[in-house]
Parts: sequence; structure tokens; C-alpha cells
Amino acid sequence: MKNESGEASVEEENQKQPKEAGKFIKIKKFTFIMGIFLVIFLTAGITTIALTFGDEKVESLAPDKHAEFEKLYSTYDKIKDNYYEEVDEEKLVDGAINGMIKSLDDPYSAYMDKKEASSFHESISSSFEGIGAEIQEQDGQIMVVSPIKGSPAEKAGVKPNDIILSVDGKSVEGLSSSEAVLKIRGEKGTKVDLSISRAGESEPIELTIKRDTIPIETVYAEMLDDGVAKIQVTSFSEHTVQELKTALEEMSKKDMKGLVLDLRGNPGGLLDQAIEMASLFIPNGEVVLQVEGRSGKKEVYKSENDGELKIPVVVLIDDGSASASEIVAAAVSESADIPLIGVKSFGKGTVQTAEDFEDGSNFKYTAAKWLTPEGNWIHKKGIKPDINVKLPDYASLPYISPDKELKASDSSSEVKAAEEMLKEAGHDPGKIDGFFDEATTNAVIAFQREQKIKETGTIKDDTTVKLMQVIREKILKNDTQVKKAVEVLKKEIK
Repeated sequence: MKNESGEASVEEENQKQPKEAGKFIKIKKFTFIMGIFLVIFLTAGITTIALTFGDEKVESLAPDKHAEFEKLYSTYDKIKDNYYEEVDEEKLVDGAINGMIKSLDDPYSAYMDKKEASSFHESISSSFEGIGAEIQEQDGQIMVVSPIKGSPAEKAGVKPNDIILSVDGKSVEGLSSSEAVLKIRGEKGTKVDLSISRAGESEPIELTIKRDTIPIETVYAEMLDDGVAKIQVTSFSEHTVQELKTALEEMSKKDMKGLVLDLRGNPGGLLDQAIEMASLFIPNGEVVLQVEGRSGKKEVYKSENDGELKIPVVVLIDDGSASASEIVAAAVSESADIPLIGVKSFGKGTVQTAEDFEDGSNFKYTAAKWLTPEGNWIHKKGIKPDINVKLPDYASLPYISPDKELKASDSSSEVKAAEEMLKEAGHDPGKIDGFFDEATTNAVIAFQREQKIKETGTIKDDTTVKLMQVIREKILKNDTQVKKAVEVLKKEIK
């Protein structure tokens, strides 16, 4: 047996001493006493040396498992001892961890301090106060994955793939998604100003959004015509599958004959909920997904469905469908031949795990990638629907702030958006060119008269809100993707 330094142990050495049976060693009394004093003296000296230099010696003998951290420790000590101002040691440590995570160049890995971690846990387990938009950091920018259904962000016209440039006038470029969330969230009733860049828009879109309580209610069900039910799942939190089961039971009591599962604008969430949800639609034993780690070894998850849904189903996806919603879409498509309708999904094919520290902070990192049942990796590619159907062009019209007045002789992108809204509302604004001319004024007055609001000829406050509300209602009424889904289902319903 060897100790850590590689030398034989004292116990072994003693066992190796030769012993001659029947012989005794005789020692004179004086010599014996002096020997005892010598042992005591040597022991005391060794103890003194150990107490004086022990830490240093032990440290040098102990194996250094992380020699690569020597630069980090040295930098920390130098800053702590020699920086020209007092430093916050906790902040230094947080910064070091944050820098390590950022070096991965992965938008889905992040360090969260205590406040950010608390916000992260709230977003999947309870309600929170904010604007209700899922965001991620991408190439140093904060990008919207999707606004939550019914949230202030959705009502304000925030769209998937919008780039948030600033919050309350301060740039968010270079921030992590967790840092940006803390700036965007706030108490119910307070307002936040966002500057957004959107593809196809030459100028930033300025939004003022009033924060509200965002409940984590994730499933919304309704009966359409001819026995077709539509169930929308907006995210995957702790109770999503149970909410879906309850919704299915309610729709069954209303004589559901076909189902539209709406995953549009669903930014994802908990993996276990996605697996369990997909299993509701996939025959028992069929593959739901595969998870592949660094080694390349794949863990296969199969459906444990004890009662396959016996009605025809179609699934709606769009560019706001990401992560867990893509897992469900791919699984039901490849393992249950359920058709997908809409437009190509977002394309997030990685799995994250979170680790909590004792002080309440945590970090999440990408631990694996997930593959579809057939082994496809959809990361940055998305899932193409079986039937491609776009929403009407007016569904993409930008938000107009009610606080901003649009009046005669104004010229801007907001005026152009208002002209397009007026046209869709049934009032001709003349040439749609972004210039507020006489024809635009007349259209505004006609709209105000129709809606029984003060006829000012300008667009602000109630007029703006009502105009956007009319367009929103028209989008819902003329949802081309839902209409196509119902058309497909009617052919299958017996």
C-alpha cells in the first residue's frame, strides 16, 4: 500500500523489521531516560515546524486537480488586494463564472445571479409581472422567440425574431438574456419603452408597453364548427400536460370529433412535459425523441401511452414554435403521421439543464442535443410543415403606440401602418405611402364615426387602440392556418 507521495507507509515499514524470537535487548537506565528526552525534544521540534510551515507544505504536497485555475486565482487575489477601489468579492466571482459561460458562445447557456435565478424559476412555475415575451441572446443581440398569448407584448405587436435594441433608452446589446429580462420585467401597471428592429422595416419600431401579471396558464380550448376543437398550448410549464388532459376531457364532453393542436408562438419550456404531451398522441412504444450527449450515445424516449387518442388531429406551427413545441411537432409527425400546417418553425434543437448554487444563484448550460424520432437534428433549420399556409399580410402590421399622435402632413412608417389598417378596416386612405394627406384624414374621421369615438381626424389614444383592435379581430376571424386545419380534419372525420 502506497500513500499519496508514493512512499511506503510507516505501518508497512514496521511490519518489515526482522524479529528474532527468544532474544531480548538490554538497555542501561540512564541511556533509556536520555532516549525518552530525545524523542520528546524531536517531537516538539517537528510539531513547531509543522505549525509554522504546515499549510504551505501540505498545499505543496497535495495534488493540484485544477492547475489551469492558477491564473484565475492570481487575478482574483491581485484585484482584491491591489485594485485602487474596494471591490465586491461576490461580484468578482459572479463575473468570473459569467465570463466562463459566455465563452461557450451559446445563447442557451447563462449564469444567473440570485435575482435572475428567481425570475427564471418564476417563469416556469407561477405567474410573474412583465410584458410576457420569451427572449434569447443571439450574436450579442436580444431576440424575441415569441410573445406569450394574450400578453401585453403580443397585444403591442411584438413578433418572433424581433431584435430588442434598447430598454428605456438604454442599449441591451451584449447583455445576456437573463440580464435583459431583468430590465424588461417590472411591476404591474408600470411602462417600459422598447426600441425594436424588425426585418423589412427600415427604421426601429418604438413601443411603450404597460406591464401586467402574466399567468402561467398554458392551455386554451374552444369548440369550432362541425365538432372540431382547437386547443392552443402557449408554453410548457410544470402543469401543462395536466391542463391539456383536462381540456381534452372538456372538449370530449362537447362531442369533439377532430382536434387542432395549436403550437404557434409556443417558445418551449420543460422537456418532460413535451415528452409526456407527445405521448398522448403517439402509439405506445413508438419513439418520441432521442437525446444525444457529447459522447454520441443516444438515449431514446418512447411513448408510454395507455390510450391513444382515437380522433383525427392536425398540428399548427409557425416561426414562433420553438424547442419543446418542436419536439412535440416532430414526434407526432414522424411517429403518428399527424400532419403539420403553417410555416417553418424556429429551429432550436438543444437541451438545457440548470444547476442551483447554495446562495440562490444558478447557471444553465446546454447538456445535449435532441433528435427527432427518425434521427433528424432541426437546430437552426426548423421543421417544415406538411402544408405551408401563411397568415394574411395584415397580420404582420407593426404596432402603433397610442401615446404618439399621427396627424395631417406627418410622414413616417407608423402613418403607413395606419393607412394599411384603415384600408383593412374598410376605409380608403388613398395612396398608401406613409404620408398623412387629406384622404387619410377623411378615412380616419369615417372610422371614428363608425366606432362612435370623437371625430378628430388624427390618430391617437382611443382611435389607435380601436384601430388595432379591429385588425386583431379580423386576424382571428380570418385565420387562414386554422381554416386549413379544419378543412383537412373534415375530410378525416367519420
